[in-house]
Amino acid sequence: MSDGTARNVRPANKRGAARLAAVQALYQMDVGGTSLLETVAEYEAFRLGQEVDGDVYREADAAWFRDIVSGVVRGQTFIDPMIHSSLSADWPLSRLDTTLRAILRAGTYEVTGRKDVPVAVIVSEYVDIAKAFYGDDETRLVNAVLDRVARRSRGEGRGQDVPSNA
Repeated sequence: MSDGTARNVRPANKRGAARLAAVQALYQMDVGGTSLLETVAEYEAFRLGQEVDGDVYREADAAWFRDIVSGVVRGQTFIDPMIHSSLSADWPLSRLDTTLRAILRAGTYEVTGRKDVPVAVIVSEYVDIAKAFYGDDETRLVNAVLDRVARRSRGEGRGQDVPSNA
């Protein structure tokens, strides 16, 4: 908001809705073991812009949704080590819960794979998604990890680096 007041909920734009749906799809794939094609088809046919069990899913940019989900799956062997090296040694990626991993994977994919989107936009969007599921500690973690990823992959970012987990 331009008036400087705090915001609790910001209406999602189509890309924001696609990001949230992508996080949910990645979570579903991780927990349920569903395939990329099966999950994307389900979301596009039955969730994006639809009502499911009384919940209305916002209209989303389907191409953006597909790009994030498939980009994470395609790049997971690069994305997971990038996240792991951006976490402190006492918090390996395997210790994070499934939703938080999905948020970090989607955000890392966008930071590293979508150079056409400003880092500040990506970080802000995924911090907002984290706020929908978590409290301050996890949202700060998402902010810090994506900032470190941005510094390593784009030479952009504001925070401090953490020692490597290697």
